[in-house]
Amino acid sequence: MYGFLPAVLLSLLVAAAGSIGTPAEAQQKTLTVFAAASMKNALDDVDAAYTKKTGIKVAVSYAASSTLTKQIEQGAPADVFLSADLDWMDYGSKKKVIKDDTRVNLLGNKIVLIVPKDSKIEHVTIAPGFDLAKLAGDGRIATGDVKAVPVGKYAKAALEKLGVWAAVEPKMAMAENVRAALALVARGEAVLGIVYATDAKVEPGVKIVGAFPDDSHRPIIYPVAATVTAKPDAAGYLAFLRSPAAKTIFEKYGFAFLLKPVS
Repeated sequence: MYGFLPAVLLSLLVAAAGSIGTPAEAQQKTLTVFAAASMKNALDDVDAAYTKKTGIKVAVSYAASSTLTKQIEQGAPADVFLSADLDWMDYGSKKKVIKDDTRVNLLGNKIVLIVPKDSKIEHVTIAPGFDLAKLAGDGRIATGDVKAVPVGKYAKAALEKLGVWAAVEPKMAMAENVRAALALVARGEAVLGIVYATDAKVEPGVKIVGAFPDDSHRPIIYPVAATVTAKPDAAGYLAFLRSPAAKTIFEKYGFAFLLKPVS
């Protein structure tokens, strides 16, 4: 009996030693990502693929890029920041909270006009001077806050370029982020909405009735970068975002992949 006990202990010690550095340990690692609300569905799938490959978990905070940048500036513990426009990444760079040498322009998108799925509106030709105010009637037009939220800024720029902003400004319902604007239309609380094409694609409660011309606003670009407080594993995560596997997922959701994939 006494001769058997050390052997048991020895086997336990060997098993414990063998577990060091295994995927089980990697599962204890977590990266914190701050990402634009419009990325949720696609990035959730990308992150699941990353975790399956590496064993490293990804915790994501989704919100308007403006909100996220301010939170990072105030010390929120993020490893990676994904913005829906260049301006807020530039802001992070100016405030020295992101690592400029890790920054790349990852994705592209488009803005579209949406209505609730049961709306009688079927198609809208979006061109200079189109009567969006009349189309809205007594209803509201939902988008992000035009002063801060990227989708709202793109929407306002497009409406100004098309010469209809002054007429529709009183009818705008400005939400805290693009997914909140999407929800207003899906619930029928707004008769029209201006969101990203990728958002409309994942919400069965809405339908697209028109697309804004590319030349009506600045290109919609999603940059990504590590923060100055990023964990070492952030480098591998950024590399995965540029991989063929990530490209396939992002394109499935309607994003344009702006980089040459890196294996």
